[in-house]
Amino acid sequence: MTNHPIDKAVQRQALRAARDTYVGTLSSADRVRLEADAASALKPLLAGSATVAFYVAIGSELGCTAAIDATAKAGGAVLLPRVTGPGSDMHFHLWSPGDELERGWRGLLQPSADAPLREPDAIVAPLIGFDSRLMRLGQGGGFYDRAFALRPMVKKIGYGWSVQKSCAIAVDPWDVALDAVVTERGPIEPEKRG
Repeated sequence: MTNHPIDKAVQRQALRAARDTYVGTLSSADRVRLEADAASALKPLLAGSATVAFYVAIGSELGCTAAIDATAKAGGAVLLPRVTGPGSDMHFHLWSPGDELERGWRGLLQPSADAPLREPDAIVAPLIGFDSRLMRLGQGGGFYDRAFALRPMVKKIGYGWSVQKSCAIAVDPWDVALDAVVTERGPIEPEKRG
């Protein structure tokens, strides 16, 4: 993969604005309903995954609460990421709905350091944007790309709103393609290549 001529910072700004505007038009009830729709679309992609890493949504990110609840109810182990600072590796800790979370680096809500570590079978990752190649544009810290690179066999699923789709996401050599993206409109899987 080579770097695309699109500037990632400019792309992040535009896609964040689109996401914020879209979510800003939703009532609380509509947002809960659409997040439940996304959780329903995600469920088949998690079949066979005993441990699933989710995230705690910030601001206008697509929330994982409904998906976490469904996974826990089905007997799956729920993991949440923990990061300690820029350039650090992301680790996944066991978490159950209702367990306390603490503020970490940049105010991220995460499990405590003494929560048991587990390796995920699937990682549901937040995103700023994605494209039809299933390339993901994240916040820019590289945490998920490093986590994906260390776990090549894990299912990598982006989770975001449909308005976050772009014609082409700028990529760097270390960026890792997703296996699927799920939005409130359903799953998006890889294009078939001839």
